[in-house]
Amino acid sequence: MDQRELVERAGEGDHDAFSSLVGASIARLEAVARLILRDQELAQDAVQEAYIRAWRDLPGLRDPEKFDAWLHRLTVHACLDAVRRRKRRPIEVELSPIMPPTIADQTGHIADRDQLERGFRRLSADQRAVLVLHYYVGMSASAVAETLDIPMGTAQSRLNRALAELRAAIAADDRQPAEPWTVIA
Repeated sequence: MDQRELVERAGEGDHDAFSSLVGASIARLEAVARLILRDQELAQDAVQEAYIRAWRDLPGLRDPEKFDAWLHRLTVHACLDAVRRRKRRPIEVELSPIMPPTIADQTGHIADRDQLERGFRRLSADQRAVLVLHYYVGMSASAVAETLDIPMGTAQSRLNRALAELRAAIAADDRQPAEPWTVIA
């Protein structure tokens, strides 16, 4: 059974069809939510909230072909809602790669990943959402705009601004002197 048929059946109340849709997308959506929220438990809660909204609102989805984009939109909105609810608490999560690295020497990869992680922490959740959808999920700028329900120019502007902020954060991190080692005798 193809996705369109599953979406149509789920929209008519078929729990098994919805379960199949969830099973096909949960790992991808949790990875997106973790990158945006920087917290494993919050990410799982946000994805669960997105699925609850999806089940509730699925009968109103006009185009079953746009189910994936719609589900990403629900997930991003659930993530941003979680950030608003926990605005005062810093959120951090360890990133885990989706695919194993192909580089034999892990030192450079780990250093680059650590540097990117520090830069990512300095971005807002909105900025992380745009970057994650474009670079991690692989959405075009127009798909990001559709997913976030914003005009194409706004999506491009947010993407450019988020990249500039990430570059500035990484550059600022590079300029900070390393902490001296303390030897305890």
